[in-house]
Amino acid sequence: MTQEAEIAAAVRRLFDLPVAVAVTRPDAVHPALWEGEATLIARARPARIAEFTAGRSAAREAMRQLGYAPEPILATSDRAPIWPPGLVGSISHCADWCIAVLAPQSDMRALGVDIEDDGPLPADLLQEVCSPIEVARLQGQAPLGAAKRIFCAKEATYKAQYPLTKTLFGFDRLEVTLAKDATAFEAEFTQATECFTRGEKLLGRVALVAGHLVSGVAIGQIDRKGA
Repeated sequence: MTQEAEIAAAVRRLFDLPVAVAVTRPDAVHPALWEGEATLIARARPARIAEFTAGRSAAREAMRQLGYAPEPILATSDRAPIWPPGLVGSISHCADWCIAVLAPQSDMRALGVDIEDDGPLPADLLQEVCSPIEVARLQGQAPLGAAKRIFCAKEATYKAQYPLTKTLFGFDRLEVTLAKDATAFEAEFTQATECFTRGEKLLGRVALVAGHLVSGVAIGQIDRKGA
C-alpha cells in the first residue's frame, strides 16, 4: 500500500459515514488551477501556491469519487472553500501532504479535517494552544506530543464549525479532552458561539499514520457514535 493510500484509509476511518478522500503532495505536478482560482492566490508565495493547487486538485478528485463533475472551487473573503451545492468538505495541508475530504450534505451538516507531522508541539506554543486545564491533564505524559494531538483536534473542530458559525476565534474557544488511548476526543465550547452553546461538545477522532497525525470532526452525522 502506498503512503497516499495508507493516509486516505486512515482518514476514512475517522468518520462513521462514508466520505470521499483524496491525498496529494504539494510538491507534485498538478493540473492547472481553474478560472477564478488563480486570482485567489495571485500574490501568494510559491509554497502557498503549491499547497493551494494541490488542495484544489485533491478536492476535485474527491468530487469525482462522489459522482460530481469537477468544477472550480472558489473561496469566501476569509479563504473558506465554497463547495458545490449538496456537498460539505474540508482541505488540510502540511509540508508533505494535502488531504481533501467531501461528503453529501444529506449525510452531515459540516466536516473538518487536519493533518500535521507527528513531531511534538513547539514548547513556546504550549500556552497558546492549550488552556491551563488542558496542560494539567498532560501531566504524566509526554506533554508536547499530547499537546500536538490537541492542536490537531482543535484545527479539525474549528474547520468543522466554521461553515455553520462563520466565526473566527482562537484556541481558547475550545477545550479538548483526549480519550485514554488518544484516538478520540471531545472538543467543548468554552463560550457560546452562534449556533453552539457554552459547554456544547463536538466529537472527533485522531490517528497516527505514515508519521503524521490526522483528525476529523463531523457535525450532524446520522450515526452519532463517532466523530
